[in-house]
This record gives sequence, C-alpha cells and structure tokens, in this order.
Amino acid sequence: MLKAVIFDLDNTLTDFMRMKEVSIEAAIDSMIDAGLTMPPDEAKRKLFEIYEREGIEDQRVFDRFLEEEYGEIDPMIHTAGIIGYRRGREYTLVLYPHVRKTLLWLAKRGLRLAVISDAPRFQAWSRLCYLQLQHYFDHVITFEDTNVRKPDPAPFMKALGLLGMEPVEVVMVGDWPERDMEGAKKVGITTVYAKYGDTSGAPVSGADYEIDDIEELASIIDRLMKEAG
Repeated sequence: MLKAVIFDLDNTLTDFMRMKEVSIEAAIDSMIDAGLTMPPDEAKRKLFEIYEREGIEDQRVFDRFLEEEYGEIDPMIHTAGIIGYRRGREYTLVLYPHVRKTLLWLAKRGLRLAVISDAPRFQAWSRLCYLQLQHYFDHVITFEDTNVRKPDPAPFMKALGLLGMEPVEVVMVGDWPERDMEGAKKVGITTVYAKYGDTSGAPVSGADYEIDDIEELASIIDRLMKEAG
C-alpha cells in the first residue's frame, strides 16, 4: 500500500532556476550601480560559468567573479551584489502553482511526506522555511546527510530508512530524469516526472508517470492506492 511521497525541492516545488536567474540579474544591476564596469550580459555569462564549474549552490560566486576579473574583491561592489541578489531572491522565490494545495491534499490522505535535495542543508531549509513548507514534511534529506548526490541510491535509502518503509510503499516526484527518476528507480521506488520544472530538455524521462502540473499527482496517487487495495 502507498504510504509516502518524496519530493525533490528545486524545480519541483519551487521554480529555482527562475529565481536564480532573476537574482543574478538583480545582483549585476546593483554591482554596476556600485562601480562594476562590465556589460550586464557579459557579467551574467561569467557568473553562470562559475556556477557551472563550482555548482549552482556556490556561496562564493561573487568573490570568485571579482577575484577572477579584477584580481581583488572591491567591498562596495561585492556587498552591493549580495544585497541585490537577496532582494531578487525574495521577490522570485515562489512555489509553482497548486503546490500547497497538493501537499495539503496528500497530508489529508494520511500520506507521509519527505524531501530529497542535493542542496546543502542550510540552503534547503532556508528555502523551505521562507516558503513556509517546513511543517508539511516528516523528513528532509540534504547533501550533508549522505555526502553524495542523486542518482546515488544513498539519499533514497536514507529516506526509506527514516520513513520506515519499503520502496513499493513510496512514490518519488522530481524534475531531473538523470538524478531523480534514475536514482529512485535504482531502489525500486515508483517515479513521477515533473515535466513543468525540467530545464534539461530531456526527450525521455524514464519515469512511471509524467505530470504537467503538480495537482495531477492527486489522480496518480488515487490510482495507486486503489490498485494496492
């Protein structure tokens, strides 16, 4: 019988990449106002090249950018960038449509909920608390809990252990076929691909189910619970 649903966080519950892009653009505008002499498009490209190299959660992206471009960190430009980024983030860190409604529906059905995220613990919890989602989830597994990232089986096994459940009792919902879907399938968890959040353009998800809106998850859960009797 189905007993729990595990969610990826970024680009599944919240539009993380849109938030990141808008926040970086806001940071660049602030840095230019503070004295940065670089066209905005060039600065954006170089900042995202750092993210690609160091990881999208890199907390020293502005330090690295200024060090690489100017050989030093100008404190006024640096601080302006951080403040601009935070303002952009607060404006754009929002849930996808119907997320809260769907989580509430799942909870009312008696299902336990969890999150598996590759994000560092502080960043994942910051986003959950900012969005006031923290109370919906029984467990939140982040990078520090296993020190490996999806699709490694360890985060999924960690979630199953904390939930005290077998793979057949759990569904995984995520946007990244090569990480969320592949990792869950490795341990035998039923998979639901959040097409609405995928930025990779993967032609084939390999998932058991696909959804264009998170509220479509309700009909899948209903079907699985009926099939299990």
